[in-house]
Amino acid sequence: MNVRPISGASVDARGRRNKGLLALILGVLLLAVTACGGGGGGSNSGSGSGDAKDKASDTAQTKQSQAVVTIAPKDGSKSVDTSGALKISAAKGKLTEVTVKDAGGDKVDGAITGGGATWTPATHLAASTKYTVHAVAKDSAGRVAAEDSSFTTLTPANTFVGYFTPEDGSTVGVGMPFSIRFTRGITHPGDVKKAISITTSPAVDVEGHWFGNDRLDFRPENYWKSGTKVTVKLNLDGVEGRSGVYGKQTKTVKFTIGRNQVSIVDAKKHTMKVTQDGKTIKTIPVTTGKPGYDTWNGQMVMSEKLTVTRMNGETVGYGGEYDIKDVPHATRLTDSGTFVHGNYWGGDAFGNYNASHGCIGLRDVKGGYSKTVPAAWFFNHSILGDVVVVKNSNDATVAPDNGLNGWNMSWAKWTA
Repeated sequence: MNVRPISGASVDARGRRNKGLLALILGVLLLAVTACGGGGGGSNSGSGSGDAKDKASDTAQTKQSQAVVTIAPKDGSKSVDTSGALKISAAKGKLTEVTVKDAGGDKVDGAITGGGATWTPATHLAASTKYTVHAVAKDSAGRVAAEDSSFTTLTPANTFVGYFTPEDGSTVGVGMPFSIRFTRGITHPGDVKKAISITTSPAVDVEGHWFGNDRLDFRPENYWKSGTKVTVKLNLDGVEGRSGVYGKQTKTVKFTIGRNQVSIVDAKKHTMKVTQDGKTIKTIPVTTGKPGYDTWNGQMVMSEKLTVTRMNGETVGYGGEYDIKDVPHATRLTDSGTFVHGNYWGGDAFGNYNASHGCIGLRDVKGGYSKTVPAAWFFNHSILGDVVVVKNSNDATVAPDNGLNGWNMSWAKWTA
């Protein structure tokens, strides 16, 4: 009996063999995948590798500071105002460092305030100047955030300067204030006054006082102490003195106070006692203003010395009463025309009676050639800033702004 093989059995055998081969191949591939995934742990190992990546990303994000630094004006800004425009602040943190510099590397002074919330400059900025800003803040976790910026200030169309006395490097008398007159009337006096700083050695309190809107004088309460060194810093560049008008001056002025010389004129006794350091070194016969032309009373500071000058009554409201073209050894005491000067035409008036038009006259010779006459001696022993005090005249006390004569104002009014 012929028996035919069962074809199904043959197919199953081949299928089992194929399935076994397929299983072997899949096993090898699975082993390769787990090995590339880091190996060792089966399917859980692959899953663990993905979690590590996510955690690393989370850690990077948590290391970034939450503090936000804001700088105004914006980076690259032009024509920035010199006052009020520069502001630096921090949110979600506190400022720890702020540096503002100009192109030359000079730093702008300022202060962090509000517990680290803001920084503001201590003064105005210079005009036509590029500034760079570097600001750093920390959040509550101590993580740092920083911002850098730059901007350029405006170039003003209208400017002002100040003309001052005494000169840099000079030695002056104990009565010399630092006086500055501005080329434009000042309507922001506080800003201008703040832009002028005065330091002294030895230290003494020095205060400023405005006369009108174009003159600012500085002095201590009492006459300067001999030997005092005074340093004045004018930081007027960029300060807005009036609307749309900016200062353009940056300068340091230094001067020294010389020996203490104060001369006391008694209009009734017709004498002048010259004192140094409180001791009388010479008494000089003088003539002062005659009735109707009396000399001012009060403390007057020497502001100008002229070896020879012309004195014309027309310039001081006295018409054609006099015109002397060669007045010798003249030292100015007031803006209105009061001088101590040599007098070669006074005859016997010196020490005897008052004959002048308000000046203090000392005997001299025409041409002022003699060094031995009283006028020459006084002129040669005086420096700008020395004080002449007039008493017992029939006139009023000289106004504090008539010359450098602020000493005739009380300290309380001076500092009010």
